[in-house]
Amino acid sequence: MPVPDDLTAAAPTRPDAPKPTVSVIVPVHNTRRYLDRSLGSVFAQTLDRRHIEVIAVDDGSTDGSAEWLAGQARRHPHLTVLRQEASGGAGKPRNAGLARATGDYVFFLDSDDRLDTEALFWLTRTAQRHGSDIVHGRIAGADGRAAPVDLRTTRAHVSVFDSPVYWTLAAYKLFRRSFLEHHRLRFVEGRLLAEDLPFGIAALLRAEVVSVFAERTCYYLHGRDDNSNASRQDTDWCEYLGYIGTVLDRVAAEVPPGENRDKLMVRHFHGEILMPFGAPFLARDPAGRTAMALAARPLVERYLTDRVLAALPPRLRLRAHCVRAGLDDELTAVVRADTETHPDPPHLAGDGRVYAGYPYFRDPRRALPDTCYDLTDRVVLRQRLIRQRWVGGVLHLRGTAALPWLGGDTVEILLRRGGATHRIPARFADGGWRAAVDPATAADGGPLADGVWGLKIAVTAHGTGGATGPAVRREAWLVPEDDRADEDDTTFAPRIAGRGPAGPAVAALFRSRPHGHLHLDLDRDGTRRPLGGDLRGTAHCTRSGRATLTARLTLPGCPADAELRLILHDATRTVALRTTAERTAGDHYTVRSLLRSGPPGTWRVALRVTAGPLRRELPVRTAGRGADGTTPLTLTVPGGSAAGLLRRARR
Repeated sequence: MPVPDDLTAAAPTRPDAPKPTVSVIVPVHNTRRYLDRSLGSVFAQTLDRRHIEVIAVDDGSTDGSAEWLAGQARRHPHLTVLRQEASGGAGKPRNAGLARATGDYVFFLDSDDRLDTEALFWLTRTAQRHGSDIVHGRIAGADGRAAPVDLRTTRAHVSVFDSPVYWTLAAYKLFRRSFLEHHRLRFVEGRLLAEDLPFGIAALLRAEVVSVFAERTCYYLHGRDDNSNASRQDTDWCEYLGYIGTVLDRVAAEVPPGENRDKLMVRHFHGEILMPFGAPFLARDPAGRTAMALAARPLVERYLTDRVLAALPPRLRLRAHCVRAGLDDELTAVVRADTETHPDPPHLAGDGRVYAGYPYFRDPRRALPDTCYDLTDRVVLRQRLIRQRWVGGVLHLRGTAALPWLGGDTVEILLRRGGATHRIPARFADGGWRAAVDPATAADGGPLADGVWGLKIAVTAHGTGGATGPAVRREAWLVPEDDRADEDDTTFAPRIAGRGPAGPAVAALFRSRPHGHLHLDLDRDGTRRPLGGDLRGTAHCTRSGRATLTARLTLPGCPADAELRLILHDATRTVALRTTAERTAGDHYTVRSLLRSGPPGTWRVALRVTAGPLRRELPVRTAGRGADGTTPLTLTVPGGSAAGLLRRARR
């Protein structure tokens, strides 16, 4: 049965149907095996399907994709299928879909990838809320493909110069359709590789509002099990590099020379200019390699500034230098070290710099400067905070740490507040470390002062000269690995911590927002992070004024000689009651007071905690069935003598 070229008629739209919010455009070419996953992810969207228009453009498929799409169009009224002759790339089918789209926004979905089920809801909501021309959703790799960039922070408005959005120029993102039409943005047709590059560049450089939604993964970028992704196909790399030259010339026409242009060019040296100089380069004979280097040289000469060169990693820095200097043999050796073997491990030299282990380092017969190998600024501390817990009044920390390629010799925990820094040595072996932070001795043997202290880790690695030779030291914030909310983790509950002669303080761990850095708050007055967050109680009173008060709470670190007393307040008076306190496992306390009679009126109930100079009165909240944990506990006494209450309470 022949497949019609246009299946719109197979899925008629009612005249009163709402205009779609988003048009999803899917170019299809011989991807039948992936269409259930790809189109299925669109059909499963939580956004009302009446607001979704799906346009699948079959680009001359011969594997049954067209027949499958025809069947789906009969089942899904919001799916339109277009057919055309094979065009040699995704550009022409995307343009055909864009010409047919009617939604306020368009999203380009590759037919071998998939959307998260809530992606279109959140992306369109973000665009509507912020007036976005473009919305980047968070991307994840799957089936052997890596995401081009890991977007972690949701932002209403970003610039290509201050965010990583320029590192993902592919089409899979949300665009305002009127923005694309205003700037007449279309894809290059007939190219298998980098056809979306001019479109993505122009869109990002001309958009007024670019937003990022990173609260959840929106797009899954899949590898194909037959390695048939366009980026993996054999290519005429000399022609490709010439095409990239025309693309970058357009970038240069829109962004003047300087720091901002260099930021963009760093991405293009990573992604396009030096990308072919790997396995495709080695697969050619010497003449073919020379031709590739000659094709890339004009790009290097035009756009490789000193700032761009310094921003590249050594493996690319060496390639760029060799291409510019015409060092074909050296270029081949560097590429082979990455592709067929492995470079030697980086090392710390006598000048205190760390150098990559690529061929010909400091070879007097080669014109390769040390700066091409230097990766000192790229040595970043890799560490994990596996566990944090209080034992008595001491905070115990455990984790792993290392400097890539260099390991580590010493580890310290740093406590920082303002201009003050205190160092606490950690036990370090086999990449793991342990440290104990005692507020009584953490300040170089003395008590830690009141205030908020940030916790960092510092790792030092020495070279072959040992402790007397050059060393590399790096610091990083400690970030708890457990992602539970602070209120669900008892380690973060405020507690009483002893500080020797400085007296106890209320100590509380917390994570800064949005980065989750670990901090320790020491508060002598206990007002910033109050104790007794779970303090709940009940009050029962008879007609004669006989009353029973019971309260329960968790009070970590409470000293054995601390005094716990229930307190009654009214508008003018405070009464401290005779109280019994019972401690059970896990720092849980039950406190009780019994009153034989009392004055008429309503009293608010509190718990006074006295530990040396630390004295805090904690409000008791109502416990029991129906209580929401926020209502203050009160005691209502119908009659009696105030004087009698005071005498009995103070005995």
